[in-house]
Amino acid sequence: MRLLIIGAGFAGMYAALSAARLRDIQGASPDDLEIALIAPEPTLVVRPRLYEPKPETLTAPLLDVLKAIDVNYIKGSAETVNTEARTVQITTAGGTKKTLSYDRLAIATGSRLFRPNIPGLAEHGFSVDSLDDAVALDKHLHGLADRPAVNGRDTVVVAGGGFTGIEAATELPARLRKILGKDSKSRVIIVERNGAIAPDMGEGPRPLIEDALRKLGVETRLGACVASLDKSGVTLSTGEHIETETVVWAAGIRAAPLTAQIPAERDNFGRLLVDRDLRVPGVAGVFATGDAARAACDDEGNYALMSCQHATRMGAFAGNNAAAELLGVPTRPYHQKAYVTCLDLGEAGALFTRGWERKVEMVGDVAKKTKREINTVWIYPPKAERAAALASADPERVTDL
Repeated sequence: MRLLIIGAGFAGMYAALSAARLRDIQGASPDDLEIALIAPEPTLVVRPRLYEPKPETLTAPLLDVLKAIDVNYIKGSAETVNTEARTVQITTAGGTKKTLSYDRLAIATGSRLFRPNIPGLAEHGFSVDSLDDAVALDKHLHGLADRPAVNGRDTVVVAGGGFTGIEAATELPARLRKILGKDSKSRVIIVERNGAIAPDMGEGPRPLIEDALRKLGVETRLGACVASLDKSGVTLSTGEHIETETVVWAAGIRAAPLTAQIPAERDNFGRLLVDRDLRVPGVAGVFATGDAARAACDDEGNYALMSCQHATRMGAFAGNNAAAELLGVPTRPYHQKAYVTCLDLGEAGALFTRGWERKVEMVGDVAKKTKREINTVWIYPPKAERAAALASADPERVTDL
Protein backbone atom coordinates (compact mmCIF):
# COMPACT_ATOMS: atom_id res chain seq x y z
CA MET A 1 0.00 0.00 0.00
CA ARG A 2 1.22 3.49 -0.77
CA LEU A 3 0.25 6.90 0.57
CA LEU A 4 1.52 9.73 -1.61
CA ILE A 5 1.76 13.26 -0.20
CA ILE A 6 2.27 16.14 -2.60
CA GLY A 7 3.99 19.12 -1.02
CA ALA A 8 6.66 19.80 1.61
CA GLY A 9 5.05 22.82 3.25
CA PHE A 10 3.54 22.88 6.72
CA ALA A 11 0.58 20.67 5.77
CA GLY A 12 2.65 18.19 3.78
CA MET A 13 5.28 17.90 6.50
CA TYR A 14 2.71 17.18 9.19
CA ALA A 15 0.77 14.80 6.96
CA ALA A 16 3.93 12.71 6.60
CA LEU A 17 4.73 12.89 10.33
CA SER A 18 1.21 11.97 11.38
CA ALA A 19 0.81 9.12 8.90
CA ALA A 20 4.14 7.66 10.05
CA ARG A 21 3.03 8.04 13.66
CA LEU A 22 -0.15 6.03 13.10
CA ARG A 23 1.74 3.40 11.12
CA ASP A 24 4.11 3.03 14.06
CA ILE A 25 1.27 2.82 16.59
CA GLN A 26 -0.43 0.10 14.54
CA GLY A 27 2.77 -1.91 14.26
CA ALA A 28 2.83 -1.77 10.47
CA SER A 29 6.16 -1.70 8.68
CA PRO A 30 7.26 0.65 5.87
CA ASP A 31 6.91 -2.39 3.59
CA ASP A 32 3.28 -2.79 4.66
CA LEU A 33 2.53 0.91 4.15
CA GLU A 34 4.87 3.07 2.13
CA ILE A 35 4.58 6.78 2.86
CA ALA A 36 6.17 8.98 0.21
CA LEU A 37 6.42 12.77 -0.02
CA ILE A 38 6.83 14.50 -3.39
CA ALA A 39 8.43 17.95 -3.57
CA PRO A 40 11.03 19.79 -5.67
CA GLU A 41 13.30 20.04 -2.60
CA PRO A 42 13.29 18.30 0.81
CA THR A 43 13.05 21.69 2.47
CA LEU A 44 10.45 23.58 4.47
CA VAL A 45 10.33 27.22 3.40
CA VAL A 46 9.36 29.17 6.50
CA ARG A 47 6.95 31.26 4.48
CA PRO A 48 5.41 33.25 7.36
CA ARG A 49 8.85 34.82 7.94
CA LEU A 50 9.63 35.92 4.37
CA TYR A 51 8.85 39.56 5.20
CA GLU A 52 12.03 39.59 7.30
CA PRO A 53 15.59 40.45 6.19
CA LYS A 54 17.94 37.68 4.98
CA PRO A 55 15.16 35.48 3.57
CA GLU A 56 17.71 33.02 2.18
CA THR A 57 18.21 31.82 5.77
CA LEU A 58 14.51 31.12 6.33
CA THR A 59 14.37 27.47 5.36
CA ALA A 60 14.63 24.23 7.30
CA PRO A 61 15.89 20.86 6.00
CA LEU A 62 13.46 17.95 6.06
CA LEU A 63 15.42 15.02 4.63
CA ASP A 64 16.85 13.81 7.95
CA VAL A 65 13.43 14.13 9.61
CA LEU A 66 11.79 12.10 6.85
CA LYS A 67 14.51 9.44 7.02
CA ALA A 68 14.13 9.19 10.78
CA ILE A 69 10.44 8.29 10.43
CA ASP A 70 10.85 6.05 7.32
CA VAL A 71 9.12 8.39 4.89
CA ASN A 72 10.45 8.23 1.34
CA TYR A 73 11.32 11.54 -0.26
CA ILE A 74 10.71 11.74 -4.02
CA LYS A 75 12.42 14.69 -5.68
CA GLY A 76 10.23 16.19 -8.39
CA SER A 77 7.31 18.39 -9.25
CA ALA A 78 3.81 16.90 -9.48
CA GLU A 79 2.42 17.82 -12.89
CA THR A 80 -0.63 15.64 -13.46
CA VAL A 81 -3.06 13.78 -11.20
CA ASN A 82 -5.28 11.04 -12.66
CA THR A 83 -7.77 10.22 -9.93
CA GLU A 84 -9.41 7.39 -11.92
CA ALA A 85 -6.13 5.57 -12.51
CA ARG A 86 -4.82 6.68 -9.09
CA THR A 87 -1.57 7.96 -10.52
CA VAL A 88 0.54 11.10 -10.22
CA GLN A 89 2.94 12.12 -12.96
CA ILE A 90 5.98 14.02 -11.79
CA THR A 91 8.85 15.78 -13.53
CA THR A 92 12.21 15.04 -11.99
CA ALA A 93 15.03 17.55 -11.56
CA GLY A 94 16.55 16.28 -14.81
CA GLY A 95 13.33 16.80 -16.73
CA THR A 96 12.34 13.14 -16.87
CA LYS A 97 8.65 12.24 -16.57
CA LYS A 98 7.76 9.57 -14.05
CA THR A 99 4.39 8.07 -13.11
CA LEU A 100 3.67 7.00 -9.54
CA SER A 101 0.69 4.99 -8.36
CA TYR A 102 -1.09 5.53 -5.06
CA ASP A 103 -3.69 3.93 -2.83
CA ARG A 104 -4.30 7.18 -0.98
CA LEU A 105 -3.29 10.68 -2.02
CA ALA A 106 -2.91 13.75 0.20
CA ILE A 107 -2.81 17.04 -1.70
CA ALA A 108 -0.83 19.58 0.31
CA THR A 109 0.28 21.84 -2.50
CA GLY A 110 -0.25 25.10 -0.62
CA SER A 111 -1.12 28.43 -2.18
CA ARG A 112 0.29 31.08 -4.48
CA LEU A 113 0.07 34.86 -4.50
CA PHE A 114 -2.79 36.11 -6.65
CA ARG A 115 -1.35 38.44 -9.28
CA PRO A 116 -4.10 40.13 -11.30
CA ASN A 117 -3.52 41.41 -14.80
CA ILE A 118 -2.58 44.95 -13.74
CA PRO A 119 -0.43 46.82 -16.26
CA GLY A 120 3.21 46.72 -15.18
CA LEU A 121 2.74 44.40 -12.19
CA ALA A 122 4.63 41.46 -13.68
CA GLU A 123 7.52 43.70 -14.78
CA HIS A 124 7.82 46.02 -11.78
CA GLY A 125 6.20 44.31 -8.79
CA PHE A 126 7.91 42.43 -5.96
CA SER A 127 6.46 40.14 -3.28
CA VAL A 128 7.29 38.05 -0.21
CA ASP A 129 5.22 35.07 -1.34
CA SER A 130 7.98 32.59 -2.16
CA LEU A 131 11.62 32.23 -1.18
CA ASP A 132 12.77 33.35 -4.63
CA ASP A 133 10.44 36.37 -4.50
CA ALA A 134 11.66 37.39 -1.05
CA VAL A 135 15.32 37.00 -2.03
CA ALA A 136 14.71 39.12 -5.15
CA LEU A 137 13.10 41.86 -3.04
CA ASP A 138 15.92 41.79 -0.50
CA LYS A 139 18.52 42.06 -3.27
CA HIS A 140 16.59 44.94 -4.83
CA LEU A 141 16.36 46.81 -1.52
CA HIS A 142 20.10 46.49 -0.96
CA GLY A 143 20.70 47.69 -4.52
CA LEU A 144 18.85 50.93 -3.79
CA ALA A 145 21.88 52.21 -1.88
CA ASP A 146 23.82 52.37 -5.16
CA ARG A 147 21.20 54.55 -6.86
CA PRO A 148 20.68 58.33 -6.62
CA ALA A 149 18.25 59.41 -3.91
CA VAL A 150 15.73 60.72 -6.46
CA ASN A 151 12.64 59.48 -8.30
CA GLY A 152 11.15 57.73 -5.29
CA ARG A 153 14.21 55.64 -4.51
CA ASP A 154 13.46 55.83 -0.79
CA THR A 155 9.72 55.17 -1.15
CA VAL A 156 8.17 51.70 -0.93
CA VAL A 157 4.52 51.05 -1.76
CA VAL A 158 2.91 47.93 -0.28
CA ALA A 159 -0.24 46.88 -2.12
CA GLY A 160 -2.54 45.20 0.39
CA GLY A 161 -3.34 46.14 3.97
CA GLY A 162 -4.03 42.66 5.29
CA PHE A 163 -1.84 40.44 7.47
CA THR A 164 1.03 40.00 5.01
CA GLY A 165 0.99 43.60 3.84
CA ILE A 166 1.10 44.96 7.38
CA GLU A 167 3.96 42.68 8.45
CA ALA A 168 5.96 43.57 5.34
CA ALA A 169 5.28 47.30 5.69
CA THR A 170 6.09 47.55 9.40
CA GLU A 171 9.39 45.72 8.91
CA LEU A 172 10.47 48.01 6.08
CA PRO A 173 11.36 51.23 7.95
CA ALA A 174 14.11 49.45 9.89
CA ARG A 175 15.29 47.55 6.80
CA LEU A 176 15.50 50.74 4.77
CA ARG A 177 17.40 52.62 7.49
CA LYS A 178 19.95 49.83 7.68
CA ILE A 179 20.43 49.86 3.91
CA LEU A 180 20.14 53.58 3.12
CA GLY A 181 21.50 55.05 6.33
CA LYS A 182 19.88 56.26 9.53
CA ASP A 183 19.40 59.76 8.13
CA SER A 184 17.57 58.62 4.99
CA LYS A 185 14.07 59.98 4.56
CA SER A 186 12.35 56.77 3.56
CA ARG A 187 8.59 56.42 3.11
CA VAL A 188 6.44 53.32 3.35
CA ILE A 189 2.89 53.53 2.03
CA ILE A 190 0.20 50.85 2.31
CA VAL A 191 -2.50 50.87 -0.36
CA GLU A 192 -5.70 49.10 0.74
CA ARG A 193 -8.83 48.82 -1.36
CA ASN A 194 -11.12 48.70 1.69
CA GLY A 195 -12.01 51.72 3.77
CA ALA A 196 -10.02 50.52 6.78
CA ILE A 197 -6.62 48.95 7.38
CA ALA A 198 -6.54 45.26 8.36
CA PRO A 199 -10.08 44.62 7.07
CA ASP A 200 -10.20 41.04 8.42
CA MET A 201 -8.89 41.85 11.89
CA GLY A 202 -12.01 43.64 13.13
CA GLU A 203 -12.68 46.68 15.26
CA GLY A 204 -10.86 45.56 18.41
CA PRO A 205 -7.28 45.25 17.12
CA ARG A 206 -7.53 47.97 14.45
CA PRO A 207 -6.82 51.04 16.64
CA LEU A 208 -3.70 49.32 17.95
CA ILE A 209 -2.54 48.56 14.41
CA GLU A 210 -3.26 52.13 13.31
CA ASP A 211 -1.30 53.46 16.29
CA ALA A 212 1.67 51.24 15.41
CA LEU A 213 1.62 52.50 11.81
CA ARG A 214 1.64 56.10 13.05
CA LYS A 215 4.58 55.42 15.37
CA LEU A 216 6.54 53.92 12.50
CA GLY A 217 5.58 56.66 10.06
CA VAL A 218 3.87 54.21 7.70
CA GLU A 219 1.32 56.02 5.54
CA THR A 220 -1.92 54.55 4.22
CA ARG A 221 -4.08 55.10 1.16
CA LEU A 222 -7.48 53.59 1.94
CA GLY A 223 -10.30 52.94 -0.49
CA ALA A 224 -7.77 52.81 -3.32
CA CYS A 225 -6.31 50.16 -5.60
CA VAL A 226 -3.17 49.93 -7.67
CA ALA A 227 -4.21 50.73 -11.24
CA SER A 228 -0.84 50.45 -12.98
CA LEU A 229 2.92 50.34 -12.46
CA ASP A 230 5.79 51.62 -14.56
CA LYS A 231 9.42 52.66 -14.09
CA SER A 232 8.37 55.97 -12.56
CA GLY A 233 6.16 54.46 -9.88
CA VAL A 234 2.58 53.44 -9.24
CA THR A 235 -0.74 55.01 -10.21
CA LEU A 236 -3.72 54.44 -7.94
CA SER A 237 -7.38 54.11 -8.84
CA THR A 238 -7.90 57.55 -7.27
CA GLY A 239 -5.58 59.06 -9.87
CA GLU A 240 -2.72 59.66 -7.43
CA HIS A 241 0.73 58.85 -8.79
CA ILE A 242 3.40 57.85 -6.28
CA GLU A 243 7.02 57.96 -7.38
CA THR A 244 8.69 54.75 -6.25
CA GLU A 245 11.17 52.17 -7.40
CA THR A 246 9.72 49.47 -5.13
CA VAL A 247 6.19 48.07 -5.09
CA VAL A 248 5.48 45.02 -2.93
CA TRP A 249 2.33 43.12 -3.96
CA ALA A 250 0.56 41.53 -0.95
CA ALA A 251 -3.06 41.46 -2.04
CA GLY A 252 -4.43 37.95 -1.75
CA ILE A 253 -3.59 34.29 -2.35
CA ARG A 254 -5.14 31.34 -4.17
CA ALA A 255 -4.74 27.58 -3.87
CA ALA A 256 -1.95 26.16 -6.03
CA PRO A 257 -3.06 25.25 -9.58
CA LEU A 258 -2.83 21.47 -9.12
CA THR A 259 -6.14 21.47 -7.22
CA ALA A 260 -7.89 22.35 -10.50
CA GLN A 261 -7.07 18.86 -11.79
CA ILE A 262 -9.19 17.17 -9.13
CA PRO A 263 -12.77 16.64 -10.40
CA ALA A 264 -14.45 18.16 -7.38
CA GLU A 265 -15.98 21.36 -6.08
CA ARG A 266 -13.74 24.31 -5.15
CA ASP A 267 -14.31 27.66 -3.47
CA ASN A 268 -13.44 31.13 -4.78
CA PHE A 269 -9.86 30.67 -3.59
CA GLY A 270 -9.46 27.45 -5.58
CA ARG A 271 -9.50 25.31 -2.43
CA LEU A 272 -11.05 21.86 -2.63
CA LEU A 273 -14.13 21.40 -0.48
CA VAL A 274 -13.51 18.56 1.98
CA ASP A 275 -15.51 16.64 4.57
CA ARG A 276 -14.68 16.57 8.27
CA ASP A 277 -12.07 13.83 7.70
CA LEU A 278 -10.49 16.03 4.99
CA ARG A 279 -11.52 13.69 2.18
CA VAL A 280 -12.48 15.18 -1.15
CA PRO A 281 -16.11 14.03 -1.58
CA GLY A 282 -16.79 12.02 -4.73
CA VAL A 283 -13.10 11.40 -5.47
CA ALA A 284 -12.07 8.05 -4.05
CA GLY A 285 -8.79 7.91 -2.18
CA VAL A 286 -8.02 11.63 -2.24
CA PHE A 287 -7.54 13.92 0.76
CA ALA A 288 -6.77 17.65 0.64
CA THR A 289 -5.18 19.70 3.37
CA GLY A 290 -3.63 23.04 4.24
CA ASP A 291 -4.18 25.88 1.79
CA ALA A 292 -5.46 23.36 -0.78
CA ALA A 293 -8.59 22.61 1.30
CA ARG A 294 -11.64 24.44 2.57
CA ALA A 295 -12.33 22.71 5.86
CA ALA A 296 -14.75 23.40 8.69
CA CYS A 297 -12.95 24.00 12.00
CA ASP A 298 -16.04 23.55 14.17
CA ASP A 299 -19.82 23.35 14.07
CA GLU A 300 -20.23 27.12 14.37
CA GLY A 301 -19.49 28.10 10.79
CA ASN A 302 -15.76 28.80 11.10
CA TYR A 303 -13.47 27.56 8.33
CA ALA A 304 -9.71 27.12 8.29
CA LEU A 305 -7.77 30.10 7.03
CA MET A 306 -4.86 29.96 4.62
CA SER A 307 -2.23 30.10 7.35
CA CYS A 308 0.46 27.83 8.78
CA GLN A 309 -1.49 27.68 12.05
CA HIS A 310 -4.30 25.83 10.31
CA ALA A 311 -2.10 24.01 7.79
CA THR A 312 -0.04 22.20 10.41
CA ARG A 313 -3.04 20.79 12.26
CA MET A 314 -4.96 20.01 9.07
CA GLY A 315 -1.90 18.21 7.75
CA ALA A 316 -1.73 16.07 10.87
CA PHE A 317 -5.38 15.03 10.54
CA ALA A 318 -5.14 14.41 6.78
CA GLY A 319 -2.05 12.21 7.11
CA ASN A 320 -3.55 10.31 10.04
CA ASN A 321 -6.84 9.73 8.24
CA ALA A 322 -5.32 8.68 4.92
CA ALA A 323 -3.16 6.15 6.75
CA ALA A 324 -6.07 5.06 8.93
CA GLU A 325 -8.14 4.08 5.89
CA LEU A 326 -5.29 1.94 4.57
CA LEU A 327 -4.63 0.35 7.95
CA GLY A 328 -8.32 -0.33 8.62
CA VAL A 329 -8.64 1.78 11.77
CA PRO A 330 -11.05 4.65 12.58
CA THR A 331 -10.37 8.12 11.23
CA ARG A 332 -10.44 11.29 13.35
CA PRO A 333 -12.57 14.23 12.24
CA TYR A 334 -10.58 17.43 11.92
CA HIS A 335 -11.42 20.19 14.42
CA GLN A 336 -9.60 23.34 15.45
CA LYS A 337 -11.59 25.44 17.84
CA ALA A 338 -8.61 27.40 19.18
CA TYR A 339 -7.55 30.24 16.92
CA VAL A 340 -5.01 32.97 17.58
CA THR A 341 -3.32 35.65 15.53
CA CYS A 342 0.09 37.16 16.23
CA LEU A 343 0.73 40.11 13.97
CA ASP A 344 4.30 41.44 13.73
CA LEU A 345 4.44 45.23 13.83
CA GLY A 346 8.17 45.74 13.32
CA GLU A 347 9.80 48.09 15.81
CA ALA A 348 6.35 48.82 17.26
CA GLY A 349 6.21 45.30 18.69
CA ALA A 350 3.40 42.89 17.87
CA LEU A 351 -0.27 42.20 18.49
CA PHE A 352 -1.64 38.90 19.83
CA THR A 353 -5.34 38.07 19.68
CA ARG A 354 -7.35 34.98 20.61
CA GLY A 355 -10.55 33.58 19.14
CA TRP A 356 -12.42 34.21 15.93
CA GLU A 357 -13.62 37.49 17.45
CA ARG A 358 -9.91 38.43 17.84
CA LYS A 359 -9.88 39.50 21.45
CA VAL A 360 -6.63 41.35 22.16
CA GLU A 361 -4.50 39.55 24.77
CA MET A 362 -1.01 41.01 24.28
CA VAL A 363 0.51 44.05 22.60
CA GLY A 364 3.91 45.67 22.17
CA ASP A 365 7.09 44.04 23.46
CA VAL A 366 5.24 41.25 25.30
CA ALA A 367 3.48 40.16 22.11
CA LYS A 368 6.76 40.57 20.20
CA LYS A 369 8.42 38.01 22.44
CA THR A 370 5.66 35.53 21.63
CA LYS A 371 5.94 36.35 17.93
CA ARG A 372 9.69 35.62 17.99
CA GLU A 373 9.04 32.28 19.69
CA ILE A 374 6.41 31.38 17.09
CA ASN A 375 8.70 32.38 14.24
CA THR A 376 11.86 30.71 15.50
CA VAL A 377 10.61 27.66 17.40
CA TRP A 378 6.97 26.69 17.04
CA ILE A 379 6.71 26.58 13.25
CA TYR A 380 10.00 24.76 12.62
CA PRO A 381 10.21 20.99 12.00
CA PRO A 382 10.82 18.66 14.94
CA LYS A 383 14.27 17.24 15.55
CA ALA A 384 15.33 14.35 13.35
CA GLU A 385 14.86 11.86 16.19
CA ARG A 386 12.29 9.16 15.51
CA ALA A 387 10.46 9.10 18.84
CA ALA A 388 10.36 12.89 19.21
CA ALA A 389 9.33 13.47 15.60
CA LEU A 390 6.48 10.96 15.75
CA ALA A 391 5.30 12.27 19.12
CA SER A 392 5.08 15.80 17.70
CA ALA A 393 2.43 14.74 15.21
CA ASP A 394 -0.49 13.66 17.39
CA PRO A 395 -3.37 15.34 15.51
CA GLU A 396 -5.15 16.24 18.73
CA ARG A 397 -2.09 18.13 19.99
CA VAL A 398 -0.68 19.82 16.91
CA THR A 399 -1.26 23.58 17.11
CA ASP A 400 -3.48 23.10 20.13
CA LEU A 401 -3.45 26.67 21.39
